[in-house]
Amino acid sequence: MLSDLWYKNAVIYSLNVETFMDGDGDGCGDFEGLARRLDYLESLGVDALWLAPFQPSPLRDDGYDITDYYNVAARLGSSGDFTEFMRQADSRGIRVIIDLVVNHTSDRHPWFRAARSSKQAALRDWYVWHRTRPPGWRSGTVFPGVQQTTWTRDPSSREWYFHRFYDFEPDLNMQNPEVREELRRIMGYWLQLGVAGFRVDALPFVLEKPSPSGGPSQTDFDLLHRIREIVQWRRGDSVLLAEANVLPDQVPQYFANGNGVHMMFNFWVNQHLFASMATEDARPLAQALRQTQNLPEGAQWAHFLRNHDELDLGHLDDDLRRAVFEAFGPEPTMQLYDRGLRRRLAPMLGDRRRIELAYSLLFSLPGTPVVRYGDEIGMGENLRLRERMAIRTPMQWSADPQGGFSSAERTVQPVIQSGLYATGNVNVEQQRRDPDSLLRWVARLIRARKECPEIGWGTWQILPTRPASVLAMQYDWRGTSLVCLHNVAARPVEVALEPQGEGRRILANVMTDEVSEVGRDGVHSIDLEAFDHRWYRVGGLAYAIRREAAPGTGE
Repeated sequence: MLSDLWYKNAVIYSLNVETFMDGDGDGCGDFEGLARRLDYLESLGVDALWLAPFQPSPLRDDGYDITDYYNVAARLGSSGDFTEFMRQADSRGIRVIIDLVVNHTSDRHPWFRAARSSKQAALRDWYVWHRTRPPGWRSGTVFPGVQQTTWTRDPSSREWYFHRFYDFEPDLNMQNPEVREELRRIMGYWLQLGVAGFRVDALPFVLEKPSPSGGPSQTDFDLLHRIREIVQWRRGDSVLLAEANVLPDQVPQYFANGNGVHMMFNFWVNQHLFASMATEDARPLAQALRQTQNLPEGAQWAHFLRNHDELDLGHLDDDLRRAVFEAFGPEPTMQLYDRGLRRRLAPMLGDRRRIELAYSLLFSLPGTPVVRYGDEIGMGENLRLRERMAIRTPMQWSADPQGGFSSAERTVQPVIQSGLYATGNVNVEQQRRDPDSLLRWVARLIRARKECPEIGWGTWQILPTRPASVLAMQYDWRGTSLVCLHNVAARPVEVALEPQGEGRRILANVMTDEVSEVGRDGVHSIDLEAFDHRWYRVGGLAYAIRREAAPGTGE
């Protein structure tokens, strides 16, 4: 059913409950506050929310170190508050996707405390142990330069436990049938409470079978098929959105011909998008799109500009990575883990035209766009905060002392109070009143995206163009066609374009009254300004309908 494929033409909004809106004045965001801001999200055009972990945690890894999978952290509210939030989201037609963080637990989780209590403990095999220090104990850490090892000695049981992430986040042993059964219960619990699916954190590591001898790990894709069966059986329209930063040739195993995840974040395209913007050459992005083009029916890419982590550039070659660092994060304090940038989108790109270009690219790429909270108003980062926390500051709602986020004097993370991106300069209240603001522009772009289902549903091709700085894509779906042009260069260019199919003599701009008519040579000649972008409907009929509906008007 098409309704089960709702994610194909959706807009997803990513947020952390504790930094979005404080409803009770204690300085920490909560579900009461989030519920109050659902009208804002609805007016923006959001179809689904992706919530960062909100379960109980000692917060050594911003909530990704979970101690109880079946509850809501007290600082964020009660289970009743969560249920009421879900009711209000559902009444607005907004779906909720939550993080599924099952690669590891906190070392304070009762499971691990029981497992480390004795080598004969009932839950001992719920984690991965080795009697002696494994040969590869220093290799494979996710956080190079911060976390030094992947095996840590437990002094209480005098054995070594495995952890891909921090040493206070021991990996669960997914080969244990009891752990798999617990995973089924966790997923079933939250699906029963109404969530629309899961963003699966670190999926390659969830499926990993580590080798104690230090040899290469194996990947258990049978487990992925079981996870898919669980969500499909419990709720037919639920989705699995995978965090899997893998190479293109590994992608088919995760989609598994329709028996794996429904969606994956396209890290490969994301990294090459920033490479193209840094070098002002669209060819790296075009090549990355071609390399990730073929998907099974029903599968979908999730595209993003920034998320809650660093901008990971690990898959770029040295020259391209260096170019991105120089263009968007030249200072050492802006960089992280020798592979990425810990910056927000607006300060990275700087130029409003370049920000709009990036958003236009995001919403016109083949897949589902995911927007990070605060980026729609151009929030900045706080580089004084450690590691990834630099981009996890509270949402800026107004020019009030705490940005309208909270009435408390002290907040869970400091609100940005100084500089160009201070809450007095960048906030929702101010931008809502300004018709030329970034917020209003993004809202218009979201509306345009929803009027172009070809992007989410159709087939696509990259059209040949002469300037290397221009990406030209054509989408076709049910007899309609759309052409999207993007100039990643800081200089104007002239584009010679030949759309495919019937009606190609006329291109009607989706967002303005501009029309391009084909020349005598059968080619459209289109002038693009620096960092310019255009979306065109192909065909005179589309133009005539638009003119009849709104003569002489444009956005």
